[in-house]
Amino acid sequence: MSSYIMDLRKIVGHRPLLQVGASVIVEDDKGRILLQLRSDNHCWGYAGGSVELDEVVEEAAKRELFEETGLIANKLSLFGVFSGKDTHYIYPNGDEVSNIDIVYICKDYSGELRCQAGEVNDLKFFEKDNIPDNLFKPIEKVLKSYLNLK
Repeated sequence: MSSYIMDLRKIVGHRPLLQVGASVIVEDDKGRILLQLRSDNHCWGYAGGSVELDEVVEEAAKRELFEETGLIANKLSLFGVFSGKDTHYIYPNGDEVSNIDIVYICKDYSGELRCQAGEVNDLKFFEKDNIPDNLFKPIEKVLKSYLNLK
């Protein structure tokens, strides 16, 4: 969680916050999608997180990708901006957010896969027709949109 969001939580508690996220869907040269098993809710999702104050969104996406997966995005392309009821979420700790998720695609990356301690339990590339059912709810529609374009 970003320090900005943590600071706000000290003031507002669990009340809903508007949260801007920067996320990355990584696709390997075989067309498989990288997903991570989240530690907080044990659901699969793509790399991403909150944008910090004054942070460039694309830099936030690269930072989150590296922090969570160990991968370095050499090139990102904007996939879309997603918001609304589909991206609303209440975390297991009770924190509520209305997400605006700015999602990038990355097919050009380097580095070695490694899970971020405390946030990611597993990293795995999935075939497009074998995506796990237990997806992180705020990304379901986004990921299905991406897979339908393929």
